[in-house]
Amino acid sequence: MSTGGAFGGNRGLRPIPPEKGIFPLDHLHECDAEKKEYLGCLKSSAHKSEQCRHLSKKYLQCRMAKNLMAKQDMAELGFSGVKELDSTEDKNTESIEH
Repeated sequence: MSTGGAFGGNRGLRPIPPEKGIFPLDHLHECDAEKKEYLGCLKSSAHKSEQCRHLSKKYLQCRMAKNLMAKQDMAELGFSGVKELDSTEDKNTESIEH
């Protein structure tokens, strides 16, 4: 007879909690705009996440500001070299294109 539990799971092992703990879902849709902007970027860039890192950072900053996750230094989350795009950078790219 098998020593595993239902569906082959081992009932003797204790579950390990997630590294960052639990965090609430965004039930009030407080960061939906940032989420949609990031997902739109992923879709338009053929899911190349590197091109959308600034939006990922913006989304996480929104979640921290709304207390949907613990505040943490962005460098600790892997965003040390990522800066937000501002309007001056957008204007510079527009002037180059025209």
